[in-house]
Amino acid sequence: MKFRALLFDFDGVLIESEYAGNKQLAEWLTANGYPTSVEDSMANFMGLAARDFHAAVERWIGGPLPDAFHAARAEEDARVMEAGVDAVEGAVAFVRALPAELPKAIVSSSSSAWIRRHLEHIGLDGAFEPHIYSGREHVTRGKPAPDLYLHAAERLGVPIADCAVIEDSPVGAKGAVASGAYVVGLCAGMHCAADHGDRLRELGVHAVAASWGEVAGLLA
Repeated sequence: MKFRALLFDFDGVLIESEYAGNKQLAEWLTANGYPTSVEDSMANFMGLAARDFHAAVERWIGGPLPDAFHAARAEEDARVMEAGVDAVEGAVAFVRALPAELPKAIVSSSSSAWIRRHLEHIGLDGAFEPHIYSGREHVTRGKPAPDLYLHAAERLGVPIADCAVIEDSPVGAKGAVASGAYVVGLCAGMHCAADHGDRLRELGVHAVAASWGEVAGLLA
């Protein structure tokens, strides 16, 4: 392993939640008078933590979010928390193959409760403990600020320059690059269009991988 620690984004990197979540969001907005495609939703909202996410949606609709929006999101989150979200292909095998002594952390815009629930669902509960860090809980500025990556590296006791970050969203890639880490842009999730890697390269990621097997090759 070239790096002393690995930092993993979560949604769209370890679990296949990005497409489903943005599809539900796009459908709700469209049904309520704000025509939005799944591609629109992913381009404008993917990777953002709660406050920044809400602000981005308000900019999109040109006004404050109605109560019905929050109710619909809460209902969908509860449904998904109950059902679980499956892993991105190859993600579980990659994590299980890592040396036990290698420091690693989750760096996600989602809540720690969401992360732990779905790690349990894919059979990785305990794999990252206690290093599960949420952009809405552990730092003041979430992605695309670099703060969450810097916080995780500090808690792991590894300089950020010696860390590799695996990210899939433009928002996350921007923050990870700004942190000073080595950044792999992952395009393995079902939400990644053909040009997704090009978008990540434009933001300065050091490498792009189409699968977890390619990630393993880049980091070896």
